[in-house]
Amino acid sequence: MKISHGMILAAGLGKRMRPLTNKKPKPLLEVGGSTLLERAINLLINHGVEEITINVHHLANQIEKFISDFKSEVKIKISNEKDLLLDTGGGVRKGTKDFKDNPFFVINPDTVWSNKYSEEIQFLEKEYFAYKRPCLLLVRKELSLDNSFKGDFNLKNNLISKDEQNQFIFTGLQIMKNDHLSFLNKNIFSMNEVWTKLIIENNLGGLESNQKFYHLNTTEMFEKISSLSTID
Repeated sequence: MKISHGMILAAGLGKRMRPLTNKKPKPLLEVGGSTLLERAINLLINHGVEEITINVHHLANQIEKFISDFKSEVKIKISNEKDLLLDTGGGVRKGTKDFKDNPFFVINPDTVWSNKYSEEIQFLEKEYFAYKRPCLLLVRKELSLDNSFKGDFNLKNNLISKDEQNQFIFTGLQIMKNDHLSFLNKNIFSMNEVWTKLIIENNLGGLESNQKFYHLNTTEMFEKISSLSTID
């Protein structure tokens, strides 16, 4: 089985990236000759995703123009959050309504995605269909270029937990279905609320990434990542 739907979270304000994001949305910053958004789109397209939704808020017109100029046979549409930012969970629920009961990828372009992740997105998909539960791609803290991360989760037997000390970071790639978001009776909410419920139910799967983790969250990290010659 193949997942043919995907959602890209591109509505963030990029506050920690100022002044770079004062006039350009963070997803359109370039690393290694490609924008962060293009890298996320290509990872999904190369995997076989046929329909992608991208939510927008900060400097939305620039992302809309980028998508209108982007040449692809894949259907790409915009989920408009210009007037009200819905947070990660609310944004995903709004942007994936048309996906109905189909599972979908959710990807955060803050991570510098490359074709090195092609095999891992396949493994994540297999993991999802094997257990029919939401699944996150995690990476050990030691593989992060940014050593300030405290860790988000722990992982044992492909099940995610959240403890006082956590050894894994969320990479920004997950597989979800709409019915896992329906329990919240509000429009604005974080994916953390969804994950917390799933962890309590022992129903949040995880897969470990073996890639060096490049996450763009500050101007200093942007400069550090941009100076590397190993990112393709």
